[in-house]
This record gives sequence, structure tokens and C-alpha cells, in this order.
Amino acid sequence: MRGLYAIVDCDYLAARGVAPLPFLDRLLGAHPAAIQLRAKSAGARVTLELARAMSVACRAAAVPFFVNDRPDLGLLSGSVGVHLGQHDLSLEDARRVGPTLRLGVSTHRLEEVERALAERPQYLAFGPVFATASKPDGEPVVGLVALASAAQRCRQAGVPLVAIGGIDEARAGQVALLADAGAVISALLPAGGLSEVTATARRLHSALGGR
Repeated sequence: MRGLYAIVDCDYLAARGVAPLPFLDRLLGAHPAAIQLRAKSAGARVTLELARAMSVACRAAAVPFFVNDRPDLGLLSGSVGVHLGQHDLSLEDARRVGPTLRLGVSTHRLEEVERALAERPQYLAFGPVFATASKPDGEPVVGLVALASAAQRCRQAGVPLVAIGGIDEARAGQVALLADAGAVISALLPAGGLSEVTATARRLHSALGGR
């Protein structure tokens, strides 16, 4: 995993009048390192229907597709993996539900990094590195110094590190020096709307070290 980890956040898109599937189509044109569906406000049926459609599209484009929070929906949708937060199922329980799923986990403090690495996730996310508008009630900003410490621990453990939080084109180069990938929500949707998503995602992917 190297470069842009693109998050399709349905709540963020809905607030801006953008439908997730056309948005996904334009993201896939940039061929990012991975794509995640985040649908916090949607019910299970709606999320599953969307995840199935996205999983098919991502598989056709050879881009790994992850579902946020729900190993059951990850399995049913055919996604390659699931991203878990600190208040979701543990990695151990998620593996019981979906032993074939690739599991990523969010962390916000270095002690959480240590605990997560002991459970051997397929990747570890750490942040928010910078202040972010997409999660106004999120965790405190960790900054680049803490990201560097997390990167050292992840390298020692052989686990890819995904930086998250406030990453845009101006900051992507700093992130790429430390993390394997950068997760992005708001910077994927420029002021020009859908017509500029592919080009923006390509620039982000390149700046974050992707090819």
C-alpha cells in the first residue's frame, strides 16, 4: 500500500450534493492505492447495497476496497477488507467473523499503536496528523513528530502505516516522508466539483508516493 488511500465518506458527500458512485468512478480513474467506504449514517441494507456496487467497480479496476466498521458487510459485499476504529470490534473478533478479510485499524495515540501492532493488522492508520474539517468531533491532532514515532514502530513491525487527518496537496509531501500512504476525505472533492476529482486524486496519489 503506497500513495493515496481514498475515503468515500457518504455523509461528507451528501452535504455537498454529490452521489457516492459517480464520485467513486472518478476516483478510480486515478487508480489510488485503496478505497474505503465510510457510511456512518446509513443503515445496514443501504450500506451493503452501496458496498456491493463499489466492490464490483473496485475489483474491475484492481483497486483494493475496504468497508468501514463492519466485517459482516465486508464479507457480504465482497470487499478485500475492513477498517476498524478504536470502538469497533477487536481485530481478534473481526478475524472470527471474516478470517479472509484484510484488517486495518485506526489509532490516535502511541500506546494504541503498540497495542494494535501486537495484533498484526494488515495496515495501521494514525492521526489526525493535521486539523481536519471532515471529522469536527474527532481526536486531538497528533502532528508530524508523533507520526514519525508511529512510523518507526510500524517499520520495526513490518506493518504499513497510513496517515490520516487534514492531508491535502500542500501537506502530502511531508506525509510521504513518514507514512506509506495518506488517507484523504475532503481534499478529494475540489471546489470545481466532480469534473476535477480524477486530476486531484492523481496529484494526491503522486505526492503521497504512489505510482
